[in-house]
Amino acid sequence: MLLRCFVPCCPIFEIPNFPLMASHFSISYDPSSSTSLLSLHTQQTIFRSSDKVNEFERTQLRIPALFRGKAANLQTMASGNTPGLTQEANNCTYEAIVYGENNTDVFYDMKQRFLAFKKLKYMDNLEHFKKLADAQAPKFLVIACADSRVCPSAVLGFQPGEAFTVRNIANLVPSYESGPTETKAALQFSVNTLEVENILVIGHSRCGGIQALMSMEGEGDSRSFIHEWVIVGKKAKESTKAVASNLHFDHQCQHCEKTSINHSLERLLGYPWIEERVRKGSLSLHGGYYDFVNCTFEKWTVDYGSKKEGSGIAVKNQSVW
Repeated sequence: MLLRCFVPCCPIFEIPNFPLMASHFSISYDPSSSTSLLSLHTQQTIFRSSDKVNEFERTQLRIPALFRGKAANLQTMASGNTPGLTQEANNCTYEAIVYGENNTDVFYDMKQRFLAFKKLKYMDNLEHFKKLADAQAPKFLVIACADSRVCPSAVLGFQPGEAFTVRNIANLVPSYESGPTETKAALQFSVNTLEVENILVIGHSRCGGIQALMSMEGEGDSRSFIHEWVIVGKKAKESTKAVASNLHFDHQCQHCEKTSINHSLERLLGYPWIEERVRKGSLSLHGGYYDFVNCTFEKWTVDYGSKKEGSGIAVKNQSVW
C-alpha cells in the first residue's frame, strides 16, 4: 500500500505500507491563489472511517509551515535528506497540519528539537536520566552572561547534570557584603549543598553589559535596573580606564570584559565558605573568555597559592582553544 503526495515542482514521494484502504491521496497547491489550498481526494472518507481511524492516528503527515512558496523544502523532505519526515515515519505518527502564510508557529522548531532530544538522547540514555531525576551532582558551577549568543551548554557542550548554571548581565559576581541576589543564592546552593568542585566565570566579546558600564557617567542612573546592576563591575571599569583610556572605546570594552572576569574571581574569594574550600584544595576557580567574533576560547585558573598581597589574583594554566 503506497501513500503518494503530488506537489507541483516537487518529485513524488511515497510512504510504503500506509495503514489506509486502497485509495488515492493527493495534495495539490494553486500558486495563483491568495491562500494555501490543500485538497484531499480519496475514494473513501478516510478521516471518518471508524475501523481505520486508530491506525491513522498512529501516523502523522506533516505539511511544513509557510507551505506557499516552499516547494524546495518539500523537495528536500521528499528526497529523504532531512530527518523530519523520516523520523516521524519511524515513530509511526502522522498528523495533518497546515499553517497559513501569516500564521507561523514560533514553537515549531523548538518542538522538533525537543522531540529529537527525547529520541536521540533521553531515550538512548534512559538510565542516566533516571539517576538525574533522583539527584544532581554537577562538577561545575558556571557563571555566564545572559547574552543569547553565548549559551555555555551550546558553546562548551555541557550535558544535563554536568553544570549548575547561573546567567546574568555581564556575568558579574557581587561582593559578599552586598545585598541578596540570585547569583549569591546560586553560589551558596552549588558550593555548600551540591559541593561543586569548579567555579567557571565566563565573559565574552561585545558584551552589552560591559558597554553599558563603560558608558556610564559616575554612578549611572539610579532609576535604571541595568546601571544598578553593572555598577558591580565598577572596579574593573576604573582599572581599565587607568591603563587603556587612550584606546578606542571598543578596545576599552574588550579590556574591561577580561578584567571584569578576574575581578569577579577575586570577589569569589571574599565568600568565606568559598575561600575555605579553595584553600583546602576542594574547589578551584577558573576564568573563561569566549570571543564569538573569531570563535576562540581563553581559559585560566586562579593560583591561590601565589595569591597577590592586597588586591588582584595570580593565574595559572592559561590556554587558548
